[in-house]
Amino acid sequence: MWTIRIAGPADAREVAGIYGPIVAHTAISFETEIPTEMEFERRISSTLAFLPWLVCADGERVAGYAYASKHRERAAYRWCVDVSVYIRDSCRRSGVGRALYTSLFTLLRLQGFYAAHAGVTLPNEASVGLHESLGFRPVGVYPRVGFKDGRWYDVGWWQLALRDRSEEPGPTLSMEALRQAAGWDEAIDAGLKLFSR
Repeated sequence: MWTIRIAGPADAREVAGIYGPIVAHTAISFETEIPTEMEFERRISSTLAFLPWLVCADGERVAGYAYASKHRERAAYRWCVDVSVYIRDSCRRSGVGRALYTSLFTLLRLQGFYAAHAGVTLPNEASVGLHESLGFRPVGVYPRVGFKDGRWYDVGWWQLALRDRSEEPGPTLSMEALRQAAGWDEAIDAGLKLFSR
């Protein structure tokens, strides 16, 4: 049975197991050193101080994870985030990425964010297809911006509008306030509905 929930330090080993091969064998991630389980404990805790980090599990096994991060440090960017999703190799094309993103975007809207951005190492048809199927629109390419495994890679950028940007934005909710907000449980569960279709 599929579940989606907020990640915790106990998920670090499974998350590291998903991400490690991506770092080691692909240019999907521009990291060149595989982060340790302890580093993932730190990353999860650090992210959850401000923004959501979700895992999707089938029983006890984590099938994938998704999280948001600050788009940039300058204050005027504070209503926008970057998002990432990573899926266990054996669980790709099973709807896990779509489900995680659906829950994550619902939480980000509830939290008061206006736009989500995703960077994709090119070429990557599967990732581009996932993001565009969820409403992301291409906004530009950084040509030959990353060098890994003996070659240069382009990174494409996509943007998803989370809400209308015609009015002045209000404050975003802290994670503590978000957890107490009406709609929290429904937001976490939003992606699970996709598995029953």
